[in-house]
Amino acid sequence: MRTTAISGTGLYTPPQTITNDELVESFNAYVQAFNQEHVEAIGEGTVEPLQPSSSSFVEKASGIKSRHVVEKSGILDIERMVPNIPERPNEEPSILCEMAVASARDAMRAANKTPDQIDAVIVGCSNLQRPYPAIAIEVQRELGIDGFGFDMNVACSSATFAIQVAADMVACSHARAILAVNPEICTAHLNFRDRDSHFIFGDVSTAAVVESKESCAAMHGFEIVGTKLSTRFSSNVRNNFGFLNRAAPEGIDNPDKLFVQQGRKVFKEVVPLVSDLITTHLAELGYRVADMKRMWLHQANRNMIDLIGRRVWGREPSIEESPVILDEYANTSSAGSIIAFHRFKSDLEVDDLGLICSFGAGYSVGSVVLRKIS
Repeated sequence: MRTTAISGTGLYTPPQTITNDELVESFNAYVQAFNQEHVEAIGEGTVEPLQPSSSSFVEKASGIKSRHVVEKSGILDIERMVPNIPERPNEEPSILCEMAVASARDAMRAANKTPDQIDAVIVGCSNLQRPYPAIAIEVQRELGIDGFGFDMNVACSSATFAIQVAADMVACSHARAILAVNPEICTAHLNFRDRDSHFIFGDVSTAAVVESKESCAAMHGFEIVGTKLSTRFSSNVRNNFGFLNRAAPEGIDNPDKLFVQQGRKVFKEVVPLVSDLITTHLAELGYRVADMKRMWLHQANRNMIDLIGRRVWGREPSIEESPVILDEYANTSSAGSIIAFHRFKSDLEVDDLGLICSFGAGYSVGSVVLRKIS
């Protein structure tokens, strides 16, 4: 069994952004139009009036200030409130592939790897553009990689789960190096007419190169000391969109065909689940929490990030110990913890210990303990 490492990470950030003020202005215009259209029914008590939102509410509830998006105008158009992403001909690379390739090339440059040195591509994300052919195989073709590829979905934990799968394959010599890529167009499955969730998500793609520790020649390489995964079924975060919807067309436009969650239950149940898994994982590897220099958490909600940090460390962690990118990127599902790792790893010293942790629907939790080696 070979020791494995993350030798490079990559990030693709869509150029368009939406601030809280812009998003709230659009949402409140929709609310006003809805209430005016249904004024009689509201007066009769048969329709509940919609309530406006505010930027201060969004930031207090989530810690989010803005988000990067693939397409802005369709989201802000109150007649549409969904990104405008036209279908592409089958002969052209899909949009998920395009984003994945951009972040993958960034990761390969950081890892000093060429396509002929990569043997596989794993695409792990919350919402795949199509059932088949696999996006990973399309990415493999665009990058010129001779090997294999497959897609996987464990919602917001897809990145850490993909890293473990890649590490296991490299450790067993099934591949020399593997790209684990996370293209996330979260805005396409978000209900922008829902006051409690319309602000949550942004779009992005991340990537990581996993290879053997011995072959790692990167400037900032990290040995994978250990990985730990856990799942526990819950419907508190759910999206029921799928191919079987056409067999029950009466439910196609129901809210559950987009992202839905019971936020308070998720917060109450996930925080201890994640905190306990992190401390257990470190202990199983023979480490104390005090040995950990940095924790790159899933960027779901600032209150969750802060509370998990306090439970794990037993004190308020510094922003250096638990970095936050949520304010700029919003929740980017599986990519969030990898963005934090990508942007806040170069200052660590050789032998410093860190941990990537993602968590989400399922429930699912993935932990990757890392030691800097270069």
